[in-house]
Amino acid sequence: MHRRTIGGTAVHPVGLGAMPLSVEGRPAEEDAVAVVHAALDAGVTLIDTADSYHWHAGERGHNERLIARALARRGGDRDRVLVATKGGRGRPGDGSWTVDGRPEHLRRACEESLRRLGTEVIGLYQLHKPDPRVPWAESVGALRELLDAGKVRAAGISNAGAAQIREAHAILGGGLVSVQNRYSPADRSAEPELRLCEELGLAFLPWSPLGGISRSSLDGPSAPDPSGPAPADTPFHRVAAARGTSPQRVCLAWLLALSPVVVPIPGASRPASVRDSAAAAGLVLEPAELALLPDRTPA
Repeated sequence: MHRRTIGGTAVHPVGLGAMPLSVEGRPAEEDAVAVVHAALDAGVTLIDTADSYHWHAGERGHNERLIARALARRGGDRDRVLVATKGGRGRPGDGSWTVDGRPEHLRRACEESLRRLGTEVIGLYQLHKPDPRVPWAESVGALRELLDAGKVRAAGISNAGAAQIREAHAILGGGLVSVQNRYSPADRSAEPELRLCEELGLAFLPWSPLGGISRSSLDGPSAPDPSGPAPADTPFHRVAAARGTSPQRVCLAWLLALSPVVVPIPGASRPASVRDSAAAAGLVLEPAELALLPDRTPA
């Protein structure tokens, strides 16, 4: 297994997207902690969270506190895990999402995340989404301030277009290490941003990477599925059947084969799905198999 790099940090090629552990339909806390521990046991060293990953009003930071408690129970594991959190979005508790990219909000949000995570510095702090009401340079400038103040070791941006990535790179320089955009078999619209990450040497962290591939066989029918119903017979399913593995594992292996800068962060709400996702790092698809799966969009 070849590890991937986010900034100067080597990580397991597949991370854990922790959002399902705190939003609608979430498991009980002990079961959620078991998912995090299963990820650690499988070798996962990147955990993606956010201050807005919660369900009810008044529980902002639920996911960050959960991750902190799970890591605290494992002692030394914390030192080998890159915890990536995000600021700039909110959830009023009615199922909706808000966005707030004001520098003063991001500075305050970072301080609150530091307290919830129980750390003096955040390994990777990401701007969750561009705020159309705030100049992009001002929002990214807040990340620059946090880097300069030593509050965060590295910065990332999420849901950003190519022009925004270039502007953030100009402002942050080597402090910008990652871009987290949606990318999956069902949605490859971020192909230009993936190519730009290759050009700039940034890690590309696909969120919802299993879109278009049903996860019900591993996570159960109650698991969150932001991509909606998925067909049960796709090229991924056919390759998986021939290999004797899951289509989800094939999907993640396909993503890893697209580019060495890709580090997918599939969500999970059961230990079985975490273990299956992590095992994708050891699944090397043959050229004939890759020919059956979607190719890179021509430049």
